[in-house]
Amino acid sequence: MSTFSNTSTKVTGHLRNTQTLPQHTNNNNNNNMTLPSTKKALDGGWGWAVVVASFLALFLAYGSPQSVGVLYPEWLSTYQEGKGMTAWVGSLVSGVGLIASPICSACVVNFGARPVTIFSGVMVSGGLMLSAFAPNVQFLIFSYGIVVGIGCGLVYAATMTITCQYFDKRRGLALGIVSTGTSVGGFIYATGQNELIELFGLDGCLLIIGSLALNIIACAGPMRPLHVPTYYLKQKAAALEKAEGQLLEKVVTSDLDPVKPVASDHKTAADDPPMATEGVKEPAEAPLAFERSFSICALLVEVIKTKQKSYSTYLRSTADLFQDRVFGALCVTIFLFSLGAFPPLLFMEDVAQSEGLVDGVSLLPLVSIVQVAGVLGKLGLGMMTDIRWMNSVYLYAFTAVGAGTALLAIPATNSYAGLQVISAAIGFMSGNWSITPYATTKVVGIDRLTEAHGILMFFGGFGIMLGPPVVGWFFDWMQSYDLAFYFSGGCVLLGGFLLFLVSSLPCRPRARGDSHPSDPQYTNDLVAAVA
Repeated sequence: MSTFSNTSTKVTGHLRNTQTLPQHTNNNNNNNMTLPSTKKALDGGWGWAVVVASFLALFLAYGSPQSVGVLYPEWLSTYQEGKGMTAWVGSLVSGVGLIASPICSACVVNFGARPVTIFSGVMVSGGLMLSAFAPNVQFLIFSYGIVVGIGCGLVYAATMTITCQYFDKRRGLALGIVSTGTSVGGFIYATGQNELIELFGLDGCLLIIGSLALNIIACAGPMRPLHVPTYYLKQKAAALEKAEGQLLEKVVTSDLDPVKPVASDHKTAADDPPMATEGVKEPAEAPLAFERSFSICALLVEVIKTKQKSYSTYLRSTADLFQDRVFGALCVTIFLFSLGAFPPLLFMEDVAQSEGLVDGVSLLPLVSIVQVAGVLGKLGLGMMTDIRWMNSVYLYAFTAVGAGTALLAIPATNSYAGLQVISAAIGFMSGNWSITPYATTKVVGIDRLTEAHGILMFFGGFGIMLGPPVVGWFFDWMQSYDLAFYFSGGCVLLGGFLLFLVSSLPCRPRARGDSHPSDPQYTNDLVAAVA
């Protein structure tokens, strides 16, 4: 009993002596972890090289997915599948990246923007090249829809995060320039893919744009990290904890070892009786093995409790967000908007061809018009949110109502020029993705922007993934797009009116710690997680 007490005293004393160094190290680690909020951004200089590289990376990654409407008629004629089944390709390539945005953001936080961009370049290029050899639509759903979609999600998260690290006062301008890379890529690729299909066929087109996507790897070069990624900080902390654990185990082992009897000067171990030797070893080794097993079990129980506590905290925090009815209405509106407003990007060209409004694909496809109007919408709506008296939630609801009205006008249009005007209107209203972070900040506050925006992107990605197949199934059922676009327009209008109604009702007082609605701090570094 006295021996065990002495051992406990020694272990406790050793722990007290060794806690000073880990405490100091943890402080250093915490400083490193909070570097993004303490280290001043450059706001220029090399940051503009990062902006150019990020713009080109999004241009190369999103060029083909944003102009997938040009490829859609070719896939229909090549594989002879239904419009609903073929539409899964275009819906997944845009929806998967949004649904997986929390995972993509976690990859960037842990490994840094440069490695993630390199890996995304390999995925996008590999997926496009694999699509050239697709034997059926099911394989195309995997290669083009899932592989390219996840690659686009990774490169988008990496470019947004590294841009936010390099800019503070000019962050809005830098993010606006970078984000327009997706729309500019869709505008140029729409015409480029059409020409490549005429010259080299569908397979040759996919191989060429896949080889161009390899340049995303080169775009990762200028993305020099300003802060050490979390993965490397965790590795250093884990190495330190392992060294401490080994040192502590040595102390416990040395204190728990049995005291061997002191032999006489002229007596060897061979002179002792065999039975006596075995009788000494058995009682000594049993308590030592039991002590080690008990320590391992206690450690596992502690790890499980820690993980369970963190998961429970996250679930409670998510449930608290949905208690805000404006946030819940915003989730529903984004889902309905994505469900109804995304299909025209995929079906507009097929609508014009099936109605006989144009022969083949026009020199300036409708997809290109949508993308150009999207650039103007992102910039224009973004500047409108900077007006102090402008309510970003009402502005988002207004864009939903406008897009829904334009969708309802598609069945009544009998000319290609009318479809061009409607495409421009839908593209401009679809630029409301740029004001989503502002509206989210107004609803939940800057402190919960990261978590809330990830939930909103999940709803948006889910809507994008379901929208085109639903419209395709409507056509397969009715052999007409009229009912499909009535359904899409009705969904978008419903979401806009719902957000108007809910946000107009009196709201409960804001929780302490949330930013004031009229003065949201958009330049906070948490915007880096908006990707």
